[in-house]
Formats: sequence, structure tokens, C-alpha cells
Amino acid sequence: MPRLKLALPEYVDYSTTLTVRITDLNYGGHLANQSLLALLNEARVGFLARFGFDELGTSTRPGIILADVAVTYRSEAFAAEQLTIEVAADEMGRTGFDLYYRVSAGTRPVADARTRIVFFDYTARKSVVIPAGFVESLQAARKFP
Repeated sequence: MPRLKLALPEYVDYSTTLTVRITDLNYGGHLANQSLLALLNEARVGFLARFGFDELGTSTRPGIILADVAVTYRSEAFAAEQLTIEVAADEMGRTGFDLYYRVSAGTRPVADARTRIVFFDYTARKSVVIPAGFVESLQAARKFP
């Protein structure tokens, strides 16, 4: 079976730097799969906060839920390395969008990933339409970085 290929957008909506902790390593001495997912989650929370949203939402604003995730590993990452995670939203639909992640250690690519984000009302336990405020904030940020 051929390897998964992700076509990441050229633009970046949010970027953060996170350190690989010793507890993020697996038995092979490099960044573990579940730890990478946790780092992506940290970047996603920062991305959402930039645009005035969070994962759980409030009584007046929906949260989000993940529909799926895809990851391609490009190289190992090790303890104490600084990872830059660049995040970009794309593929807007009625209730969700794709969030792409480019993870690197300096100039070395570490991983690429994509998560499908769906806006979710945790009280009603159902997906909801993407809030206009989210789209407007994203568009405004792209015009005036």
C-alpha cells in the first residue's frame, strides 16, 4: 500500500513552538505517536484561542469535536528539541473544516498531519453549522496578519 500523502496549504494561520519532553519519548528513544497527537492538540487549542474559540464551547458558542486524524512521519524528534507547529485551516464545509499541521525541528521536517474538526454543541450532543464569527475572524486574520 502506498504511503499517505497530505497536501498542506502554503499559508499559516497559527504557529507555536513546543519542547519535546523526556516523557514524550517511546522505547525507541524518539517522540512517541501519542505524544505527537498531544502536541498537535496543544497547537489546536492555541489556534482556536487565537480566533476566540475553544474545544468545549459555551452556552452561546459551540465547541469542537475531532472526526478523524491523519499523520505522516518525516523524521524522528528527540528530548529537548524545539518543535515548531504551523497550523492552517482549509476545506471549509457546512459543519467543519480540515486543520493541517506542519511539525518541524529547525529546518528538519518531523511530521505532517490533518484533523477534521466539526463544530459541536455539547449540550445537544450534535454537530452544528460553523459559526459565522469563526469564519470572519479567520478571514480577517489572513488579510491582516
